[in-house]
Amino acid sequence: MSGQYEVGSIVEGKVTGIKPFGAFVALDNQKQGLVHISHIAHGFVKEINDHLSVGDEVKVKILSVDETSGKISLSIRETQPKPEQTERPQRQDRPERTDRPRRANGGKRQEQQTQAQGFNTLEEKLKSWLKESNEIQADLNKRIKK
Repeated sequence: MSGQYEVGSIVEGKVTGIKPFGAFVALDNQKQGLVHISHIAHGFVKEINDHLSVGDEVKVKILSVDETSGKISLSIRETQPKPEQTERPQRQDRPERTDRPRRANGGKRQEQQTQAQGFNTLEEKLKSWLKESNEIQADLNKRIKK
C-alpha cells in the first residue's frame, strides 16, 4: 500500500490544503500526508499561511506511516538545516526592590512549610494564613513607626 513511502525518506510534495493545525501535502496522485504545525519550520509558527501557500512545492521527511489507516505524518522542518543558535544576552542582576514589604518568615509561605507535615484542613490553613497576614501587618506597622 505505502511501500514506496518509507519512514525517514525525504520526498517532494505539493501543498494541497492548509488548516490551523497543519498543512496537507500530496506525495503523488493517490497519497497525501499531514505536516503538523509544529513541523512546518524551526521556531514557533503562529500562522501557517505566513510560511506556506496552497500549491507550494516542498521537500518533506516521512515521520510515520500508519498501515491500517493510511495516514502519513510529514515534516518540512526536518528537511531544513537547523538555524544556528544565537547566545542570549546575559541577564543583569536587578537591584533588590525596597518598596514592598518582606514576609516575616523569610519569604516562605506558612502553607509550604506545613505542607511537608501532610494533609491540612481548611481550618488549619486559614489559621496559618491569618497568622502570616498578622505577621506581615505587624512588620509593616514597625516600618511605618520608624
